[in-house]
Amino acid sequence: MANTKSEYFYTTKGGKSTGVGMIIDEHKGQSKKIMRLAVNHLKSTYKGALLGPAWAIVKPSFTLFILWFAFAVGLRGSGTVSGFPRFFFMLTGYVPWFYISDAILSGARSIRHNKQYVTKLSFPMSNIMTFTNIASLLIHFVLVAIMYVVLLIKGYAPSVYNLQFFFYCPMMFLFFWILTWTTAPMAAFSKDFENLVSSIMTGLFWLSGIVWDTVKVKNPIIRKSLYLNPINYFINGYRRTFLYDLPLFDKENMLETAIVFGEMIFLIFLGSHFYKKLRKLIPDVL
Repeated sequence: MANTKSEYFYTTKGGKSTGVGMIIDEHKGQSKKIMRLAVNHLKSTYKGALLGPAWAIVKPSFTLFILWFAFAVGLRGSGTVSGFPRFFFMLTGYVPWFYISDAILSGARSIRHNKQYVTKLSFPMSNIMTFTNIASLLIHFVLVAIMYVVLLIKGYAPSVYNLQFFFYCPMMFLFFWILTWTTAPMAAFSKDFENLVSSIMTGLFWLSGIVWDTVKVKNPIIRKSLYLNPINYFINGYRRTFLYDLPLFDKENMLETAIVFGEMIFLIFLGSHFYKKLRKLIPDVL
């Protein structure tokens, strides 16, 4: 039987589905199930704990409280960064970092840690990566709301620039979801790869401007090389949105935005290739 128009778009000349086509097809009609699994994933992660999924909010909130106490009380402000109190500079960096770090780590572990869906159930494997990332995103929404209330109290909001959140947040989700197309299958094949991802997170934290302003780097070569770090882009994007009141479309940020879009397109091809090659082999490995 001939392919439909949509099926033809996601196939190669030889009639075989592309990796992107497989992932898209596996998500068709699955939105409600994915959302339900995202919520269940949060519940199962904190199963047995008295506060349950609330721990997903309590842990990062406690970190933010410690930051506030250290800089606002213990160190009496401890100076400013780029003209802003250090606590608020770090607050707007930590909140996206909590999501990014969880999306990278949980995304890489998603297939291995949910192998029952692969080995015992006929379940679309790419959906595992999706509901895992959505679970992290749900936590992120709550933390953004807490951050926004703090910024409102201190007079840094509201602002029309806050609407840029609806650009940066979906783009951030897409980027790190697409990244799992590569990391999750690789980690399912090799525990060493999962350990490698975990080991580089500390380095990514210090290279990504959570506690220092990458825009102020004086060496132009080093400063522009930081454009290649997508984490740095999203951290600065949140600061532009909630702290700096800077537009999305200025000259320097447009260049960085173009680079991140280019990296995302590269990851789509790389991740879909890995997914297509490995998806049928992973059940036997697990």
